[in-house]
Amino acid sequence: MEPTPLVLAGARGHGRWHLENIRRLTAQGLVRLAGVCELTPLTAEELGDGLAGLGTPAPEQSADLADLVTRTGARIAIICTPIHTHADLALAAAGRGAHLLLEKPPAPSYAEFTRMTEGLDRLGTACQIGFQSLGSHALTAIRKLISDGAIGEVTGIGAAGAWARDEGYYTRAPWAGHRSLDGRDVIDGVLTNPLAHAVATALRIDGADRAEDITSIELELFRANDIEADDTSCVRLRTAGNTTTGRATTVTVAATLCAEQPGEPYVLIHGDRGRITFWYKLDRVLLERPGHEPETTDHPRTDLLENLVAHLRDGTELLVPPHRTGAFMRVVEAIRTAPDPVRLPADAWRTEPGIGAAPSAKRRVVPGIDRLVAAGAERLALYSELRAPWAAPPAEVPHT
Repeated sequence: MEPTPLVLAGARGHGRWHLENIRRLTAQGLVRLAGVCELTPLTAEELGDGLAGLGTPAPEQSADLADLVTRTGARIAIICTPIHTHADLALAAAGRGAHLLLEKPPAPSYAEFTRMTEGLDRLGTACQIGFQSLGSHALTAIRKLISDGAIGEVTGIGAAGAWARDEGYYTRAPWAGHRSLDGRDVIDGVLTNPLAHAVATALRIDGADRAEDITSIELELFRANDIEADDTSCVRLRTAGNTTTGRATTVTVAATLCAEQPGEPYVLIHGDRGRITFWYKLDRVLLERPGHEPETTDHPRTDLLENLVAHLRDGTELLVPPHRTGAFMRVVEAIRTAPDPVRLPADAWRTEPGIGAAPSAKRRVVPGIDRLVAAGAERLALYSELRAPWAAPPAEVPHT
C-alpha cells in the first residue's frame, strides 16, 4: 500500500519525539509526513538533517491545521499541542476528514472530553489517545498472570512515580504548570500530564478504564514549585469491579516531580499470594511469589501510530480509543474541581542543582518524598496516612 499521509500539529517540545517516530515509520513505508502545523514554521535544522528521511515531497507548513489537512489530503493528524487546545484542534482536523493520534491528556475537563468525543463519533473519526504504555504487550501478560491465579486474589493496585523537573520545566511554555490560562482550563499537574501514564496504566490493568468504572476518588494535591498546579500528589480510586475478577479494586497512585533520586515509575499489583511489578516505560514485569524464584520478563510494545495506521488499513482494533480513557478523565475532572493544591512550607523542600543541561538550572526537592511515593504504592495509602508532616487529611471529591 501507499504510505499513509499525515500531518503533525506541534512539532517542537515533545513533538520532536513524534518526528523521530514518523521518520522511523517512513523508512518502513507506512507513513509520509505531508505537513507540519506550527505558529512559527520549523527550520530545516529542526526537521533534522534537512528533510532527510521524512519522505517526498517535502512537508508543507502552516499555522492552520484544518487548512493543512485539506491541502495535503492527510488521513491522520497527530496533535501534540497545549492541553487546552486539544478538543478544538481535534474537531477541526476531523471535520476535514483526518483521523487522530491525540496526545494525553485528551482534554483538560470532562465537559471538553465529552464535547470532543461526541463530535468525533458524529464524524466517524478514529481517534487514538497517546498513552504509549497501553501499547505494551506486558499488559496482556499481566492480565493472564492474574486470571491464572499466579498471585492469588488481587487485593489492590498501587503506582509510584518519582521524577524530577527543573524549575525551567514550568517556564518552557505559557501554559506549563497552570490550572487555567486566560479563563480556560489547563490542569497541567503531575497526575494529569507527566505521570498520567501511571494512572492510566493502573486502571487498564484493573480493567476499569471506562468512566463508569470509578465509584470514588480521594485526592491530596501539593506543590513545592512556584506554580498553580500540583507537582507532588496522590489519588486513591475505588473501582466498580474489574473485568477479570468482577471484584471492586482500590487503586492508589503516588507521584512527584520533586524526587531526591529520580527513578523509573511502576505499577504494583498486590495479591494475597504474591505480587507483580510493572515498570511501564521499560515494558518489564517482575513476578514475586513465596516459594518461587522471582521471574523477570521483558515484552515488546506496539506503537500507537502503527496501530492507528493498521486500524485504517485493515480494521485492527485501536489500543487506546477515547472511551478507554474515560476513567482517567474522571481523575482529571476531580483534580480540576478540587481546591487549589496546597503550597508546601518553605522548610518542606530544598533547592538543588537541576538535572538539565543548563549549568544554572535549579530544581526543588522534597526530602523523604521518594520513600513516601514508594510507600503509597506499597500500602495503598495517601500521604497524610503515611504521616507526611506537610500533608492534610484526605478529602473525597465529586466525580460526577
